[in-house]
Amino acid sequence: MAEITGPSGPDPYLFDVGVTTLAHADTPVSDRPLSYVRKAIQGEIDAVVPYASLVGAHHVLVRTYGFSNAEATSFMRRFMDAKRIHWHDEIGESTVRAGFELAGAVNVEGWDGYYAQVAIDEGVNTVLTLDDDFEQFDAFDTEVILSPVEFRELNEFLGG
Repeated sequence: MAEITGPSGPDPYLFDVGVTTLAHADTPVSDRPLSYVRKAIQGEIDAVVPYASLVGAHHVLVRTYGFSNAEATSFMRRFMDAKRIHWHDEIGESTVRAGFELAGAVNVEGWDGYYAQVAIDEGVNTVLTLDDDFEQFDAFDTEVILSPVEFRELNEFLGG
């Protein structure tokens, strides 16, 4: 299992939907995201996870990775039982509007703008993600958890 690197101390990480998805997808490159999820569950790192990202992870697990709805539901329900994770449950109008403003300002998808706004609202220091779109935001650091080699391995695994 890969060792978690990044900032030390109490500053929280925000888990992007891709991290949660890949941690549960049982792929050849799932170890690193799974290590973050395990450390968050154990309280070894401070993690912020938007509930909305679990719905997205469920969708990707079923549509992309071929899990049944029942399997994906079970994974997400068990993850939701983690008591040491800070679950962000707001998807209110002001957060969404601010997220769209961010998305438009740096030309990223609306979901990335929403997650960026949640990271800002929650005082997150680092967003864990599978893509580098978050690097356009100055309010926090971005850690892309897969290397280019691991991305190629994942794409091969997915048949791409």
